[in-house]
Amino acid sequence: MTDHTRDKRYKNRSLEIVLPATSANLGPAFDAAALAFSMFLKVRAKSANEFSVRARGRDSEICSQIEKHLILTTYREVLQAEKKTVQPLALRIENQIPIGKGCGSSAAARLAGIALAVHFGRLRWSDSRIVYEAARREHHPDNAAACWMGGLAIARISADGEMQMAHVRPKGKWPLLFAVPDESLSTENARRVLPNQYSRADAVANIQNSMLLLTAFLQGKKELLPSALEDRIHQPYRASLCPLLPALQKLTGTRGILGSALSGAGPSVLVFLDPRASANQARTRVRECLRAHGLNPELVHTGITARGASQRMR
Repeated sequence: MTDHTRDKRYKNRSLEIVLPATSANLGPAFDAAALAFSMFLKVRAKSANEFSVRARGRDSEICSQIEKHLILTTYREVLQAEKKTVQPLALRIENQIPIGKGCGSSAAARLAGIALAVHFGRLRWSDSRIVYEAARREHHPDNAAACWMGGLAIARISADGEMQMAHVRPKGKWPLLFAVPDESLSTENARRVLPNQYSRADAVANIQNSMLLLTAFLQGKKELLPSALEDRIHQPYRASLCPLLPALQKLTGTRGILGSALSGAGPSVLVFLDPRASANQARTRVRECLRAHGLNPELVHTGITARGASQRMR
């Protein structure tokens, strides 16, 4: 065996990938834009004689169930579709991303499975192909793009099936407070409450606010956020399913709090904090507001991460 062959075999025996949580929809940017933030799914995989999974961290019981495991299911699907040998893997998972709470957990799992298939199957796939494969399974190209590329991602699949995405690094500091309730909410149920048609006025308002939101991130204009996060397409209809949102929206534009938006389809909410104010004081105000409404979610300080999974593979 040559040194080159030995090194190649060794390289394909293991892989570590770290995937960030994501928040899609972002107020008016429904099904178009997502942010990656600093809560992570870490997956270590090694070649093995049989499949196994060990998990720790958040929702570890779900992450350790080998039957219908989303990472392994996606891994097998990709290799079988490419007519490659399905190499059994031993997975070690450390998870910080809440499952079923609108934080992009399924997009992260799908991308992890695809990355493993690309690595162990020696597929020469581009970033665009990897994100496309996750997006067509998830039906959420914005989440997949943000998780893979980091920062703020705008993504769509064109009518002819082409993956189109843009990735930008928001200017300046963007501290976040993530409010996570105990209950979960399926995307299907969150979609069911949306109307089939919208007025021209609602559509125009969302287009205008989406452009303002993009400008706020590109130029670091945080003063635009209170109005730029206003939405008429999905949040008003989902408020009854996501009681954290209307409660937190009352704090928009007040001391230390720039605005709030549903994370994905909910029920979690992403609160944008003013970096010039005390994060702890803002957290206290958020907690007091929610308790006044009989709500007591987990509150997690986090921030936008500019590095996606593609930059964290080893």
